[in-house]
Amino acid sequence: MKKQGTKPTAPKSKKRLRRRIVIATASAVVLGAAVAYAMVAQGLTGNNLGFTIPFLHHAPPQPENILLIGNNARNAQGPLQLGTAAGQADIMMIAHIDPIKHMVTLISIPRDTLFAMPNYNNPIPKLKSFFFIGAQMQPNQAAQLTVQAVEKFTGMHIDHWIVTDFQGFSDAVNAVGGVRVYIPGRIYDPLHSGANLYPGWQTLNGTQALAYIRVRQNTASNVSVNDYERNNAQAQVLMALKAKLLSGRNALTNAPGLIATWMKDVATDMNIGDLIHLAEMVHGSKIAHINLGTVSDSMDVVSAPVQGINQENYLTGAYYDIIDPAKVTATLKPFGSTGADTGVPIASPGSFQVQLYGPQSEVAVLQKQGFNVTYMGGSNVSQDQIMYPTGQLSEGLSVGRALASGNSLVEPGAPGNAVVVYVN
Repeated sequence: MKKQGTKPTAPKSKKRLRRRIVIATASAVVLGAAVAYAMVAQGLTGNNLGFTIPFLHHAPPQPENILLIGNNARNAQGPLQLGTAAGQADIMMIAHIDPIKHMVTLISIPRDTLFAMPNYNNPIPKLKSFFFIGAQMQPNQAAQLTVQAVEKFTGMHIDHWIVTDFQGFSDAVNAVGGVRVYIPGRIYDPLHSGANLYPGWQTLNGTQALAYIRVRQNTASNVSVNDYERNNAQAQVLMALKAKLLSGRNALTNAPGLIATWMKDVATDMNIGDLIHLAEMVHGSKIAHINLGTVSDSMDVVSAPVQGINQENYLTGAYYDIIDPAKVTATLKPFGSTGADTGVPIASPGSFQVQLYGPQSEVAVLQKQGFNVTYMGGSNVSQDQIMYPTGQLSEGLSVGRALASGNSLVEPGAPGNAVVVYVN
């Protein structure tokens, strides 16, 4: 047993390198609806659009789920391609469209979710990586693999998918002459996104809007400092874009630019008939936003053997979002979820022993959640550290979720059979 008040010998914590880039991919669903709406509501025909609008069959309206995917590839030849760098689903969002309630609910999916992929060779098994894996297949399966993974993660059926990239978002904003949004605080990020914005209402062009939703290091304030806040900014810009795109006369005025942007920057499995149907459902709808995680779900998980996590049964250390499937299921049940699953087990709190070093008040915190805790004394660590018995990652993740510090170091090597926790 470790001496009280000392911290464990542990592998050096990995420097957090989370790329905090968020693409406003949700603009694609509104862009598609606007293109169709511009054609239908204003009576445009095949003669001045270059293609024919199909006859509409008015079936009873039913909710639909459209997966919006943001590809972070650089210099790619198209939305589904890998390009010269990156090429992962940096943003995944389900647009749940309910035409009966006239509501579009945007469901943001944490891209860094730890997700088992036993059939693939991927050392850092995150939900966003399925896009990268699929993009290397022939034919390209980037969207299809991502859809399958998101369906398992959420327990929701996906009806269609739309993929765009940085350029697609910027072009969409420019096509409508910019969007007016409220900036909640001073934002300055000269080294990464290039954002340089002041508080208050602003009309942003495509470059400025892209910078706003992909701020990486805001040196001026605490606004937009994590992925979840950027998800909120994404939804904010989308609402502004939706208002601009689907406002009747604007739809006609912007039709040429919208159609050009759609054809160049967006890939989808939807045909023009699907888009017109989408326009009918989206027009006049309100927009709501749900984040399926928070910053507190994030943990620094150290490399370790993990059965079934990938083909190698070995997890490479990185920051992961450890999402509770039970909470996802409860959140998404109103939208048709039949049961969420990450493929990553999380041990029940009462199924193992915990030895805690640190503030005695933390004992009550863990006990309230059902953990069997023995208090061991004080601690002098600067970062919460969770050491689990080798092979029992599920126990370490369980404690990490309970502490919810957003920065816990979770590593194997605890002595004996108990999880040893050092709290700062």
